[in-house]
Amino acid sequence: MQTELDAYFEHLRTERQVSPHTLDGYRRDLVKVLSFCEKQRLAEWGQLKSPHVRQLIAEQHRHGQSGRSLARLLSSLRGLYRYLNQEGRCAHDPAAGISAPKGERRLPRLLDTDRAMQLLDGGVEDDFIGHRDQAMLELFYSSGLRLAELVGLNLDQLDLPAGLVQVQGKGNKARVLPVGRKAREALEAWLPMRALSNPPDGAVFVSQQGRRLGPRAVQLRVRQAGVRELGQHLHPHMLRHSFASHMLESSQDLRSVQELLGHADIGTTQIYTHLDFQHLAKVYDQAHPRAKRKQGSDQ
Repeated sequence: MQTELDAYFEHLRTERQVSPHTLDGYRRDLVKVLSFCEKQRLAEWGQLKSPHVRQLIAEQHRHGQSGRSLARLLSSLRGLYRYLNQEGRCAHDPAAGISAPKGERRLPRLLDTDRAMQLLDGGVEDDFIGHRDQAMLELFYSSGLRLAELVGLNLDQLDLPAGLVQVQGKGNKARVLPVGRKAREALEAWLPMRALSNPPDGAVFVSQQGRRLGPRAVQLRVRQAGVRELGQHLHPHMLRHSFASHMLESSQDLRSVQELLGHADIGTTQIYTHLDFQHLAKVYDQAHPRAKRKQGSDQ
């Protein structure tokens, strides 16, 4: 079994040309499967059946492996058996039809409306970096841009008189987004400053040397703004999450929020309904006369 596993790893490395990082992931997963087979006294890959795989997944889950990790293990195992089937070593896939346990879906962290206003109304330094950073923060929150969309933004994608921005999202899909009044004002204040750096291309957000800002630089500036204005860690996606949640909270229009975010699947957008419900539940608990329980009551 180890010999056939080594042959599979060599196939991945030379013929499939997977990255060293991906190969290490496959190796970690399949070594766990091999160890399990040895404990079960299975002498060849053809003896591993679906009940064995279910037992392995259950054991790993009890030992604290996440649903995502177990899904990856199952994917690694299916890849191995595709190879073994093609090589004529086996004629089955013991992982077929088996799903990993669903992990608890993490809700994204975000700012409430008051904290978002505190961040954006904190005062702008009247210089190159101050106006640039304010324009970035306002645009993230105004239009729900992804980090890559903001970094890749060019001047010809902005239409400030109309209050619109066109971005290239995932899968190179273009979408047109509204730009709110505050974000337009911040961009109008920034663009004359930008011109002073003589950028060689149409990048909207540039360094003082005129070079397009990269993702790490934008993340750093957003993080520093969070510490300075809010005393907390802040990242660009938190502003996108805040935009989505606040839009849904006000509009109750899931389809429109899906379009604004550029989600291909509305199921991705629906996580914000959970956030919205948390807010509604909190309001209910505070406001409904029959929701409150007297402190210290044993009834």
